[in-house]
Amino acid sequence: MNDAAIAAASRSQETASGSSAPRKSRSLLAACLAHALHDGYTDGLYAFLPVWQAQFGLSYAELAVVRALYFGTMGGMQIPADRALRGLSPRAALILSTVAAAAGLLIMALPFGFAVLCIGLVVAGIGSSIQHPRGSMLVTDSYGTASRRPLAIYNFSGDLGKAALPALVAVLLPILAWQSVLGLMAVLGIVLVVALLFLAPAASVSRNARGDATSGRGRGGFGVLTTIGALDTATRMGYLLFLPFLIHGQGGDLPTVGIALALLFIGGAFGKATCGWLGERLGVVRSVMVTEAATALLIATTLFTPLTPTLILLPLLGVVLNGTSSVLYGTVPELSDGDTGRAFAVFYTSVIGAGGLAPILYGAIADHSSRTIGVLASAATAALIVPLVLALRPHLQSSTAGPRES
Repeated sequence: MNDAAIAAASRSQETASGSSAPRKSRSLLAACLAHALHDGYTDGLYAFLPVWQAQFGLSYAELAVVRALYFGTMGGMQIPADRALRGLSPRAALILSTVAAAAGLLIMALPFGFAVLCIGLVVAGIGSSIQHPRGSMLVTDSYGTASRRPLAIYNFSGDLGKAALPALVAVLLPILAWQSVLGLMAVLGIVLVVALLFLAPAASVSRNARGDATSGRGRGGFGVLTTIGALDTATRMGYLLFLPFLIHGQGGDLPTVGIALALLFIGGAFGKATCGWLGERLGVVRSVMVTEAATALLIATTLFTPLTPTLILLPLLGVVLNGTSSVLYGTVPELSDGDTGRAFAVFYTSVIGAGGLAPILYGAIADHSSRTIGVLASAATAALIVPLVLALRPHLQSSTAGPRES
């Protein structure tokens, strides 16, 4: 083999495998820790809403606006943040993201009234908007074309943060002032910044951002993928809106509602961790068809089962309801058309936007018909994805997406 062939083979191997094994592991751990903390920040804010309502005399509509300051900023700033920070290494971007989010929490904790609380929410939202696309890029840069399963692990790590940090906040709020709890959350951010200095690579050349390792076949496929991601999220958020009322209608009390949600979320976390593997084995198209068809069927089934069978079905429903997202996230680099950072930013903007709008839409449907129709509408959204995903097949390369998509 001549020198040129050896060099080409070496570049091909580097593209496929990314960095060395220890460097990969450290990069994945850094991205997962950042994802867990920032998602924990996001869901942990829910625990403060009753406290802020009492302290500042807020109506429910005003509470919704307060929530939107953070969530709207986090969702709307994904693309601008990626564009502004693409010159930074993923480590520098994640550190900046965490410092900004922690600073936002500290601003919220200042004793200067409601206006300063709102400013802190916006600053924290800007910080968390940076994390998703840059954390995903760190994983993709490290693993190259073998990033599907690591991205599934990264996706799953967010659920760990959503489970741990809100629970910690709920335990601390009866003991400490809410400002002190926010301060402790900010301290966790500083701890993460120190960890990132040791875990994440100091500099990372974004091969996908330059297009050197691109395997996608154009924005057409990415547009379909983004649409599927939005519909998948809409299905999930729509069903979550109705689940507590569904359990009540089957004779469950408030503790039973809590159990039902926990069962669904446990199944969802397991689904996020395992469905990336399913995507490697069955391919993207078959995996999404299986999970979305199962989602539609199980959602409809829970309308007609008694309470106990419903509780038994919820973990399985959680697996397919949440698990599809890992398959979809793992496909973003393949269809990114050479600009993976921007692709992740667009994808996250789409799913976050769908998550915010879907409950409003399904709620309006239920208000003008019935709760059953609202639930069936969410099931129909999942079913709609089954034929839609077939449009992805021409854009997928079997060499990086598991079994041949044919």
